[in-house]
Amino acid sequence: MHDTVTAPVRLQADAPPSPPSGAPAGTAGAPTRWRRARGPLLRWGFLAAVLAALPFFAGSLPDPGAMWASLKTAHPAWLVVVVVAEAGSMGAFARLQRRLLRVGGLRMSRRRAFAITYAGNALSTTLPAGPAVSIGYTFRQFRRGGASARLATAVIVAGGVITTAAYTVIGLLALTTQPQARVPVLVALAVPVLLFLPALRWGALRARLAVPLRHLYRAALAHPRIGPHAARLADVRTALRPSRRDWAALAALAVLNWVCDIVALLAAAHAVGIDVAPHTVALAYFAAQAAGSALPLLPGGLGAIEGSMAAALVAFGSAVTPAVAAVGLYRLISYWAVVAVGWTAWLALHDGPRVPERARAAAVRAGGAVLRSLTAAAPVTPCGGLGFAPPAHVRRP
Repeated sequence: MHDTVTAPVRLQADAPPSPPSGAPAGTAGAPTRWRRARGPLLRWGFLAAVLAALPFFAGSLPDPGAMWASLKTAHPAWLVVVVVAEAGSMGAFARLQRRLLRVGGLRMSRRRAFAITYAGNALSTTLPAGPAVSIGYTFRQFRRGGASARLATAVIVAGGVITTAAYTVIGLLALTTQPQARVPVLVALAVPVLLFLPALRWGALRARLAVPLRHLYRAALAHPRIGPHAARLADVRTALRPSRRDWAALAALAVLNWVCDIVALLAAAHAVGIDVAPHTVALAYFAAQAAGSALPLLPGGLGAIEGSMAAALVAFGSAVTPAVAAVGLYRLISYWAVVAVGWTAWLALHDGPRVPERARAAAVRAGGAVLRSLTAAAPVTPCGGLGFAPPAHVRRP
C-alpha cells in the first residue's frame, strides 16, 4: 500500500548556503527556488494535460451509466472485505514502523503511530513532491514522539527497505504463476537463498563473502554523492538491533501490507461480479504499481494505476465495464477514503493551519467515526484501537 523506497532526502534542516561574495542579494536562491518548483510544476502540468485530453478519447471510454449500474449492484459482503483489507494494509505498515521504534528503544502509542502513517500517506499521494514531504513529516513526528534523529532516520530507511523487499518477493512469486516466467523467476529466487543459508551456517564462508561487501561499502563511503546515503545505512545498523523474533514480525507485517492491498482489489473484482483468480489479480496489481512508478509526475499514480489495472483485468478475460467498475471501487477505498482519513489524522496531530477550533474538532470526530466503523466491521483488523480525540488546543512546533 505504501510507497516503496524513494530517493533519500535530507531529514535535518541545514543552514541555507550564503550567496557568493559580490553577488546581489536575493539572486543566489533563485536557481534553487526554480529547481524546487520545477518538479511540482511538471507534475501538475502533466496531470492538467491528461485531463485536457480526456474529451478527445470520450468515445473509447466505458459508459458511465453501465459503470454506475455495476457499482449499485455490488455485493455488500465483498464491499466490507474491501474496507477491512485496506484497513489491514494500512494497519500493517503502521505496526511495522511502531515495531521498529520499539526495537530502537522507543515506545509509541498505537493511536499516534497509526495517525502518523495515515497522515504521511496523505501527504505522499496528494502533494507535489509528496514522497519527500512525507518523509520529512514522518521524521518530525517521530522526533516529537521522543525518537532521536538517528533512530527516526533508521526507522524510515529500514521500513522502506523491508517493505520494498517484501514487495519484490511477492511480485516474483506472482510471476511464477505464468509458465513463460516461471523458470527464470525461480532461479532468481533460488540463487540468493542458496548463498545465504550456507553463509549463516559456516562462519568461514560468511567471512569470505563479507570481504567484497566491506570493500564495496568503503568505496561507497568515499564517493561524494553516495557517501551520505551509505552512512545513513550504517546508522540503521547501529540504531536498530532486531532479534530473530523481531525480524519474523517485521517480515510478516511487510508481507501483510501488500497482501491486504491485493485482497482489497480481489474483493472489489468479486463485488462487481468478476470471477478472477487471486494470482491474476496479483499480476494486475503489480502491473499497475509498475505503471504508477514509471509515471512519477502523477500524484498518487492517478490515471496510470487505474488505466493499467483495468487493462490488465481485461487482458485476463474480464469485460471492460466491470473491470473499470472494480478498479474504481478499489481506488475509491484504497486512495480517496484513505487520503480523507489521512488529512483528518494530519489535523489531529496539530500540524494543520490555524483553522477554527470547532472545525478542527468536527473533522477529528468525523475521522474517529470512520475508524470506529472499520473496527466494528472487523474486530481483528490491524487498525483496531485507532481513534482520535478532539484536540484541546492547537500545539505548534
